[in-house]
Amino acid sequence: MTQDILITYGVLAIAVTLFVTDKLRTDIVAIIVMLLLAWTGILSIDETFSGFSSNAVMAIIGVMILGYGVDRSGLMVSLADMISEKAGSEEKQILVTVSGTVGVISAFMQNIGAAALFLPALRRISKKAGISPSRLIMPMGFAAILGGTLTMVASGPLIVLNDLLGDAGHTGYHLFSVTPIGLALLLGGIGLFYFFGNTILPDRKQNDEDPGFIDLQEHYDLPQDLIEVTVPQGHKMIGKSIEELDLWKSYSLHIIALEKDGSKTYVPWRKTIFQEGQTLALLGENHQVQSFLEAYELNSHSEIQVFSDLENESFAGFAEIIIPPRSSVIGKTLKEIALRKNYKVEPLAYIHSKGDRTDLLDEPMYAGLEMVVFGRWQDLRKMKSSRDFILITEVKSGDHPSKNTKKRALFCVATAFALVVLGFSLPLSFLTGAILMILSKVVPVNEIYDAVGWKTVFLLAGLIPLGIAFEKTGAAELTAKVLISFVGELGHFPIILMIALLGTIFSLFMSNVAATVLLVPLVLIIGENFGIDPRGLALLVALSTDNSFLLPTHPVNAFTMAPGNYRTIDYIKAGGLMTLLFLVILIGMMYLLFF
Repeated sequence: MTQDILITYGVLAIAVTLFVTDKLRTDIVAIIVMLLLAWTGILSIDETFSGFSSNAVMAIIGVMILGYGVDRSGLMVSLADMISEKAGSEEKQILVTVSGTVGVISAFMQNIGAAALFLPALRRISKKAGISPSRLIMPMGFAAILGGTLTMVASGPLIVLNDLLGDAGHTGYHLFSVTPIGLALLLGGIGLFYFFGNTILPDRKQNDEDPGFIDLQEHYDLPQDLIEVTVPQGHKMIGKSIEELDLWKSYSLHIIALEKDGSKTYVPWRKTIFQEGQTLALLGENHQVQSFLEAYELNSHSEIQVFSDLENESFAGFAEIIIPPRSSVIGKTLKEIALRKNYKVEPLAYIHSKGDRTDLLDEPMYAGLEMVVFGRWQDLRKMKSSRDFILITEVKSGDHPSKNTKKRALFCVATAFALVVLGFSLPLSFLTGAILMILSKVVPVNEIYDAVGWKTVFLLAGLIPLGIAFEKTGAAELTAKVLISFVGELGHFPIILMIALLGTIFSLFMSNVAATVLLVPLVLIIGENFGIDPRGLALLVALSTDNSFLLPTHPVNAFTMAPGNYRTIDYIKAGGLMTLLFLVILIGMMYLLFF
């Protein structure tokens, strides 16, 4: 074993440790790995940064912009609404219709996007049909993951696979090469819940109300009373900021609007200074309001005069939002993101994964967290367009994307896929579709870079050099020989099963892209040594790393956990069966088509 191999294994150990402990974000870990390979002399500078020029990175950027354009155009929302109308009220019919649709959509856009798109519609359907969302949300989420196996551009591992094969001198796969396998997996997953859903899915009713239909004030025991009060001359509040008085912590009061000399400010920032003659709109419980008025020697107006518009449900209201997995606000507090200043909405309560309401604290936000806010519908509409939040509550007013915008988006996507089918490379095809999205104004120029998930880009670009290092130093060959020594004499099936299990296990504690980058060089060597199709083994790895159902660590599972009111044991129960079924179908289809 050479020194370079030892160093490469050391870098791998550091990477795995950081991935498992979750001390740093995955993209930061990837960059550290990339730099370590350069500083230790394992890779040249060109090799170190080769990931940024790889076909996989360029292709995934194109796919992200296309997906963003499709989402922004409202094309998928129209489809979701159409499916909602036709799904009926019978549980199994809804399950099959929604899961099948989400699975197909996930073949052409990121699975988390497909799940996020259908979640509000699914909650409305469940409310209308009287079915607990916990019976429907997990099957929909699993279908979104399974849909990622339908095409070669539906998931990170499959996008990066062709690059890894090309670097090793093998021919890549076409867009629909994987479709028969993915279709069998998707149908198997839907069938599992269709026949055994009553046994493996929880039926929790306590958190199954849909914010689009319920009265959020009543459901979450939110403050009911709106009062107006004017700051008199010489009052002790003058010159102090909202944050300094801390009325929320002391009296559970929310300042939702200010007026001075005819100028209104809705949901003022916490740094706003109180002034003489200012009229405040306060939201809270009556007894808390009275305590505040007595403590500050103030008199409220006999009726709402200045802010009568806030009592109009078509002007302002309560809404529920969810933090999606790739949101930039994860790990930050409300103060850090300046929610009031940037979005003009007032946060009222966190709704944690068990459905319990907690008062807002300076605690970091996490993926799947639900929050109830109050604001004008025009501000909530702007919040809805942000990629950092998913608005569950139906916005009561606002403009909708035009039919022409939807047609332009559909044309751009169709063009990109037509180019792929005609044999052009993935990055060329999808970046062409992306630039058409921009030129046709489906994606505004100022939103181009917001459309790209840069964490994923840097994760890919940072980990590709690790695969190069494994091949260059001989670490891949040595590892393959060790693995072969354990199962090599048992025949082809144990080798194939071992590879599928490795991909599945690795994806539970690290990114599936990282697992693919690490394992593909190994299995190519194993295939060549044992006369098993190396390309088939590489595809087996990329698909098996999507077998992420056992724990709520996959972004889709993390996202659906709170809305479905799931616990980890629910994923172990249903996900365990899904994991076994996935392996059986995957290995069976691979034998049928490749081995």
